[in-house]
Amino acid sequence: METRLLSASEYDIAVAGKIIAGGGLVAFPTETVYGLGANAFDEAAVKKIYAAKGRPSDNPLIVHIAEKEDIIPLVKEVTPKAKALIDAFFPAPLTIILPKSEKIGNAVSGGLDTVAVRMPQNKTACALIKAAGVPIAAPSANTSGAPSPTKAKRVIEDMNGKIDAVICGGDCDFGVESTVVSLAGEVPVILRPGAVTKEMLEEVIGKVEVSPAVLEGMAENETAASPGMKYKHYAPKAKIIIVNARRERYEKFVNSRKNAFALCFEGDKVTVPKVTYGTENSDLSQAREIFDALRTLDDMGAKKVYARIPKKTGVGMAVYNRLIRAAAFRIIDLEKPFLIGLTGQTGAGKGFAGEYLKSLGFIVLDADIYARRVCEKNSPVLSVLSEKFGNDIIVNGELNRPLLAERAFSSEKNTQLLNSITHPAVLELCRKEAVFPAVLDAPLLFESGADGLCYKTIAVLAPKELRLERIMRRDGISEHEARLRMRAQKSGKFYKENSDFTVINDGRDIKNQILNVLEEIL
Repeated sequence: METRLLSASEYDIAVAGKIIAGGGLVAFPTETVYGLGANAFDEAAVKKIYAAKGRPSDNPLIVHIAEKEDIIPLVKEVTPKAKALIDAFFPAPLTIILPKSEKIGNAVSGGLDTVAVRMPQNKTACALIKAAGVPIAAPSANTSGAPSPTKAKRVIEDMNGKIDAVICGGDCDFGVESTVVSLAGEVPVILRPGAVTKEMLEEVIGKVEVSPAVLEGMAENETAASPGMKYKHYAPKAKIIIVNARRERYEKFVNSRKNAFALCFEGDKVTVPKVTYGTENSDLSQAREIFDALRTLDDMGAKKVYARIPKKTGVGMAVYNRLIRAAAFRIIDLEKPFLIGLTGQTGAGKGFAGEYLKSLGFIVLDADIYARRVCEKNSPVLSVLSEKFGNDIIVNGELNRPLLAERAFSSEKNTQLLNSITHPAVLELCRKEAVFPAVLDAPLLFESGADGLCYKTIAVLAPKELRLERIMRRDGISEHEARLRMRAQKSGKFYKENSDFTVINDGRDIKNQILNVLEEIL
């Protein structure tokens, strides 16, 4: 198919309108992003959109209208809240969802009983709808899953040869798709944030909720009620990783990464190749530039990109929503005290893993060492231990560790008591001394709740008999004593279920396993 390149002149818009009316596809500019339009009443034409984009058929489309009253035949009822939003905002980068009328087919609604409708501000878009003489169903004019196009050249890159025409109407003003709010339930719910913010909507219709899928992703088996709700969306070819960090920490982190690219704000002091998307304090500039910035990274051949996190309020919520989907929900949280929590069963080789991480440049804080420090002579912890486990565990002011271990590990209740006394003090000391990139080496990482202080967790496991042999040799204790210690710990299943990653230290190359984990999370 030959794709015609049209201008935004009155004559070319009339040509494009005839293409739409005749069942063809036309890409056109709106104030948000470029849309790929078809006659909303022509099911065959609408299905061409899905084919051109490679879009899943259960992903609903938005119907674009030219006049406010054009919504009436598309829905069962214009509710009072819908009328209030239409009167207050249309035309606007705002889409409202209502139960659909019989005029709307399943191809447009993605098989749902609702329809999404908006009236664009862009003069070219409105002129095209009028020239076509029908409402226009249109998603963004890009290959499904790729960053939405805000420039005509990006549409041509994706759609040339697949559609009938592109109206080259300049760059889009807002840069992210419209806000989508569902009015199909009792309480209005934002399904996709955009330039019309939650606060702006609430000024008109009162309480508005935000779908959890906006910032956290869709639940398993959840149906997409709006475009852009899918798990991975707006994604370039590069692997995007969002970095939650203040400016200085982000700069230090990204500048330390090899073969990395940065997606950052103007003025960030980044030494690796970078693309900026607006300024730190202007969410409107971020929204306008985010999609083209993602495509520019592909132009540069980026493979791994560390993106500085935007705020999650106002229009920033829309930017974060697009970026988190582009990143497939990958986030490095550098605001947590520890980059990695390292744990595992006794005798599995956690210490070896810690030493290897240290050789790679990580700062490893060993909770066992800090546990000794909090039990030093005259410490408050020591006095509590003697009160609970007997005064005879203190000899000349020093802790008799073997005696304490014998009593503490004699029952699960005693073990829990010991942990409740020592854990808070140990964690507080570790937190105070954590320096990026810190690793917390803690046998009881999960039991103490310390995993909540870590970005990701790694558990080191090994076969039971191999662990037993190692413990006896390492600590010079009997088999009975070693088994007592092993019984006091959780099972391998527990660690697998609670850790982000597990490595097996049974003779295979544990270093490569750790490197593979680091490649995945960093």
